[in-house]
Amino acid sequence: MRGPLRVAVAQPLTRSHDVAGNAERHAAVVRSAGARVVVFPELSLTGYELAAAPVDPADPRLAPLRAACAATGTLALAGAPVAGPHIGVLAVDGDGVRVAYRKMWLGGAEPQRFRPGRRPAVLDVDGWRLGLAVCKDTGVPEHAAATVAAGADAYLAGVLESAEDAAVPEERAVRVAAAHGVWVAAASFAGSTGGGYPRAAGGSGIWSPAGVAVARAGADVGEVVGGALR
Repeated sequence: MRGPLRVAVAQPLTRSHDVAGNAERHAAVVRSAGARVVVFPELSLTGYELAAAPVDPADPRLAPLRAACAATGTLALAGAPVAGPHIGVLAVDGDGVRVAYRKMWLGGAEPQRFRPGRRPAVLDVDGWRLGLAVCKDTGVPEHAAATVAAGADAYLAGVLESAEDAAVPEERAVRVAAAHGVWVAAASFAGSTGGGYPRAAGGSGIWSPAGVAVARAGADVGEVVGGALR
């Protein structure tokens, strides 16, 4: 029988193209969050810089984040461009780093740079089945439906919205929870992220299968909130 799963959503300071520094800041979040799983925003390791070079899972700049995950028993889900090229989610834990998911639904200028991923992804963590999503994925009903059909009982996303669209992550999270009866966690960029987003929305949160917010961050850089999936 599975127990509660402690999940945190983070909106760390991210500097454009500074993979080494961003990995250090991600590591600090992991060490302080007290969570089994920590979710970071879309392209969190590079900033929303569509021309950023792909990040190899073996990149030595990720060593501090790997070490923090190994020391705390945490799975970190960090955003980065990856080979393909794709907008990816890197799963980082004590065993190393791997590309866990590739964004399927691209928006804006992204199709000029990236290829869409081909399939949903679901990770097994302590008896929980965690479906992964990146930003626009969360607004496409077919994505959540396919992810839940693949066995997900929670839907974890890294997102980016402008401050003017601050209501969007919660609207989408509540819609997914209501449609599928799953937990939803969204890590939303705060502050300046590059790529034409001088002021991002923040507002990361965790929503119950009933669509009720159980943890919400504000708009400030550096906020981390968590909750137990039960």
